[in-house]
Amino acid sequence: MKHLACGLAAIALAGLVGAAPAEAKGCLKGAVVGGVAGHMAGHGKLGAAAGCAVGHHNANKKAKQN
Repeated sequence: MKHLACGLAAIALAGLVGAAPAEAKGCLKGAVVGGVAGHMAGHGKLGAAAGCAVGHHNANKKAKQN
């Protein structure tokens, strides 16, 4: 549980410091969800990267619909 909390804190901090909101639409939420799911499967970083990609894709798809 300690690793999960540290991982989520690191993802949140990286998102607050290094990401531009216009470019990271959907990425942060997807990365957190993917990171938690990946952590449960033993691949937290891979899950976070995949979650970011899926979240960004879904945000772009939603923006095009509007």
